[in-house]
Amino acid sequence: MSVHPAQTTDLDGEISIVVADDQALVRAGFSAILESQPGITVCGEAADGGEAIELVRQLDPDVVLMDIQMPGVDGLAATRRLLKDGADRPAVLMLTTFDLDAYVYDALRAGASGFLLKDTPPEDLVAAVRVVARGDALIAPGVTRRLIEQFVRSAPAAAAPDALAELTPREAEVLMLVASGMSNGEIADELVLSNATVKTHVKRILSKLGLRDRVQAVVLAYEAGLVYPGAPADDRRATTSG
Repeated sequence: MSVHPAQTTDLDGEISIVVADDQALVRAGFSAILESQPGITVCGEAADGGEAIELVRQLDPDVVLMDIQMPGVDGLAATRRLLKDGADRPAVLMLTTFDLDAYVYDALRAGASGFLLKDTPPEDLVAAVRVVARGDALIAPGVTRRLIEQFVRSAPAAAAPDALAELTPREAEVLMLVASGMSNGEIADELVLSNATVKTHVKRILSKLGLRDRVQAVVLAYEAGLVYPGAPADDRRATTSG
């Protein structure tokens, strides 16, 4: 475990990051890429999940770049502990070698904001960090939803949570569109609403359902059978009465 002494506190506008990976060269590589970018600082590095948890408590970073498979406390267990009870910080980006991985799926369920392959191009790494640091989820319409669909397809539909009944018809409609992979802007165009209105609807949906971000909303929609794997976008939308 290492703390970067000159950067133990956030500067105005800075995105602070902890990098957790059991391979020193991987940590150094990701840190070098991120440190080269304006407005991003790596405040600490961890060799396993236990060290990552300790650094997060010490440094309160905005983002943790978390390898999913590490000795001792692995990335999944660390993510569950960091994000238990709907903690607002940090945002966790999982690092994995294989995109269709049950561990990644479980991490998304636990509240991780998305995942990246370890061979992700540097520009995509930086963009992903900026996305999750501002509170958005990294829910790529292709790979992330494909991951969710694969694991939901092999499991029976879970019972829809009672809180779904608290959604208004408009909120239920927005949830279906979120689950289909639409961005807020696309939802606004689809429903002829302002971006601000859609953002408010999404915020209320997450609050009512006790979810951290839209990744968890997508997982819930699939697991509860509100949308189903392999359907065209228009067919993913469930009808809601009331």
